[in-house]
Amino acid sequence: MKKRIQTFLMKYSSSGKGSLYALILMVVFLIATTPSFVSMNNFLNIIDQITINGIMAIGVTLVIITGGIDLSVGSVLAFSMMTFGVLTKDASLPYVLSITIGILAGTACGLVNGLLVTKAKIPPFIATLSMLSIARGLANIVSGNTQRYDFAFWFSDLSGKRYFNLFSITTTLLLVLTILFALYMKYREGGKRIYAIGFNPEVARLAGVKVERVTTMVYVISGTLAGLAGIVLNSQLSSSQPYAAVGYELNVIAAVVIGGASLSGGIGTIGGTFIGALIIGVLRNGLNLNGVNVFMQQVLIGVVIAITVGIDMLRSRK
Repeated sequence: MKKRIQTFLMKYSSSGKGSLYALILMVVFLIATTPSFVSMNNFLNIIDQITINGIMAIGVTLVIITGGIDLSVGSVLAFSMMTFGVLTKDASLPYVLSITIGILAGTACGLVNGLLVTKAKIPPFIATLSMLSIARGLANIVSGNTQRYDFAFWFSDLSGKRYFNLFSITTTLLLVLTILFALYMKYREGGKRIYAIGFNPEVARLAGVKVERVTTMVYVISGTLAGLAGIVLNSQLSSSQPYAAVGYELNVIAAVVIGGASLSGGIGTIGGTFIGALIIGVLRNGLNLNGVNVFMQQVLIGVVIAITVGIDMLRSRK
């Protein structure tokens, strides 16, 4: 019996299939038990709500596939958010320039993470944990620990206005990024190199892969996407907050692992991560509609993460 259970878990937790089946079962259950769940408006709300985590999760997926981890994305988001807010409101720079510099602030954080891991040989957990503290501190320093608000209407409309009664510009951005990175990881040589490093970095090096360069690149991508997510959150909130996105890194990593990526590296897909983000979004939405308080939601999502990681560890041992 134990062997049959292990075989079942192995079969349906690989390649993101398990997460897709879990999402379908969850949606069917909510349709049957929660009438208010079944509406186009509610579905669009779920997509809007996962935009921030979804964008960051793309970069973290690449990092985890290489066998690393990025705990700093929430703080990097806040630093990029405050960089944009201060430049726009205090320095009166044009929005396009402030957005660019805000995203580049995230890129710089990702580059430091990558260099700490590849050049200083600091374990990814420690390197990105350090950046978590550094970026959060910088967010408070540049902002004077105060928020910025009252941005232009068109900027808030990037996430607040739906076109053709469907998706906003920021939601469309998430979908486009998901498709582009999924195609890159599946069909481009660079994607194959990322997987190769995750499977065995030494074998990848002997095969001609520039391991340090590629590893640094994935951390840069993760930081850049965290910076982009900071701009998107600015648009959603119509304000810049130095204390924003606390704990977001846990939701992001959860989405990646629930989507089928292995913390041991070498396994994972962008499509699976998107499904993982949807699972968390649907779960939160269903719990909200059923009046479950936020603290119990944290407990239930923690249980889901624990089960998923347990399955991942079983798969790794097999």
